[in-house]
Amino acid sequence: MNDIYIVDKNIEKIINGKYTYFLDSKLQKLVKNKLGKFKYNIYIPYKDSEKVIFYNGIKPNILLYEIKCKYKLKHQDIMGTLFSLGIDPSMYGDILIIDDKYYIYVLDIISNYLVNNLTMINNSKVELVNIDINYLNNYERKYEELEYIVSSERIDTIVSNIIHSNRDSVSKLIKDKCILVNYDIPKSSYNLKIGDILSIRKYGKYKYMGIINKTKKDNYIVLINKYI
Repeated sequence: MNDIYIVDKNIEKIINGKYTYFLDSKLQKLVKNKLGKFKYNIYIPYKDSEKVIFYNGIKPNILLYEIKCKYKLKHQDIMGTLFSLGIDPSMYGDILIIDDKYYIYVLDIISNYLVNNLTMINNSKVELVNIDINYLNNYERKYEELEYIVSSERIDTIVSNIIHSNRDSVSKLIKDKCILVNYDIPKSSYNLKIGDILSIRKYGKYKYMGIINKTKKDNYIVLINKYI
């Protein structure tokens, strides 16, 4: 499904007094641009939410679940299982891991299916428990701060430092759709901007915080926040 179709469908929902499903940062920007001065509301599940819902009139019914599991899980483990169940990313919001506990925001229309089918992750039994929607209202994401010395803000240059590989390998990862910037496929020559969300398959998720200093050899020291 192409972005133009998705954006148009969401615009139609908002204009008709309904709500969108969860929008990532890329779709948020596209929908905002097309709506222009049209007034609407934004449902933000918690303070640092990346995925939000636009609505006009009807407020969305969102549920918050804790995914209970005896064993440690990774963000990609949960994402991979949701994908295998055929659940579209627009049906759920951010997946949060806080002190070895796992949380997910979901639209009520998918909740029954999720509870009945999300029973195993990585061969480990899991249980979804519905908790107070306001439980994480004041939660703020935690990051590991990373600094790298780079020659430019090009994505291939910076990612090669993060994953300890060469730029050709990074270019191949981009071509294979293993690297996304703001949920979109970038060009290898793309210069990262402050606030860009960088997802690298098997390596995690990062937020680019920009140049913080220069070296004597005119290289840049950049700060990157790795999602914990």
